[in-house]
Amino acid sequence: MEQLTQTFRWFGPDDEVTLAYIRQTGATGIVTALHHIPCGEEWSIAEIASRKDVITASGLSWEVVESVNIHESIKTAEPERDHYIEIYKYTLKNLAACGLKTVCYNFMPVLDWTRTHLDFRLPDNASALRYDAVALAAFDLFVLQRQGAFQEYTGAQQKAAKQYFEGISEAEKELLTNTIMAGLPGTDEVFTVEAFRQHLRRYEKVDAVRLRENLAYFLREVIPVAEAEGIRMCIHPDDPPFPILGLPRVVSTEEDLKTIVNFILSPSNGITFCSGSLGANPANDLPGMAGRLGPYIHFIHLRNVQRENDGSFYEAAHLNGSTDMFAVMQQLIKEQKRRENAGRTDTNIPMRPDHGHKILDDINRNTYPGYSVIGRMKGLAELRGLELGIRRSLYQEASP
Repeated sequence: MEQLTQTFRWFGPDDEVTLAYIRQTGATGIVTALHHIPCGEEWSIAEIASRKDVITASGLSWEVVESVNIHESIKTAEPERDHYIEIYKYTLKNLAACGLKTVCYNFMPVLDWTRTHLDFRLPDNASALRYDAVALAAFDLFVLQRQGAFQEYTGAQQKAAKQYFEGISEAEKELLTNTIMAGLPGTDEVFTVEAFRQHLRRYEKVDAVRLRENLAYFLREVIPVAEAEGIRMCIHPDDPPFPILGLPRVVSTEEDLKTIVNFILSPSNGITFCSGSLGANPANDLPGMAGRLGPYIHFIHLRNVQRENDGSFYEAAHLNGSTDMFAVMQQLIKEQKRRENAGRTDTNIPMRPDHGHKILDDINRNTYPGYSVIGRMKGLAELRGLELGIRRSLYQEASP
């Protein structure tokens, strides 16, 4: 049985974490996207091939495309959605023509991820990402001033948010605002408050039911093309996995994921198992989900979070935190064995250490939030050792 394919996310030629650095981590595969192409535009064969050549020349392989972003018009079912879906299909065909067969995507409204702090210091002074529920409420109520927001928070939550907001400086308020509105992967773009309000208005009539219907529409159009091209599509869970800022969530729980794979039963309609995103919801049984949803897992993100009682969380070390990473890894290895016994060829599922603390010299590097080089290398080393130990104990494999 093959090991999980060890990959590292790379944000392209402008990423301070170079391909040469990544090769030294022990990863063999790259996870990336053409971030310079605006969402909604076709990725040409020439652009894809050019990026692939750069990766191959470095001694690595482009294993996963993360992400081919989905235009907001598709999520909100605006009249032009069919136009953008057709462009998406052409991009999939072009990726397949270049030999790229695993595509991660998400269906989160407006923002791809949300944190309130990008430099939360741990006891050892390592820097982590943090989602503070009180800070998020303070932004929602007193900066964004979203209509109807007060009805969504309890009196105690409103009081805590007010105290928090009154207790931070103007500079800290600006930093909080910029942090929350910067959830766009591979870019430093930050929404203005007014631009963000305009995006929210597009979702005024899109609740979770409508958003789920719009996702089903997208998949029924796209999955047949992906299957014909041999592409495995894998949806990424919501981050965080619960509604925020009045925006609906439909990829947050086991039931959500089961619903999605049942929209259209196909080997091309799968999931990205992200232990960090799913782990922020205390109702999610991650080892059980990895076992029960195993046949649909095409890509794996492994990171850990430490949950707090009020809905806050911070990103912990990969083997520590609220998620039992041993049990999750054990289920993933068992899924590989099930695939091998069933004669499936996709046993070496691509895995990457998701996010990482800033440690040591990472502090001096201007990397994308969560994507330090040394912190992620530490996480990959820990996960690699965990995988090897579990694999040997389960199957008594001979040493390589």
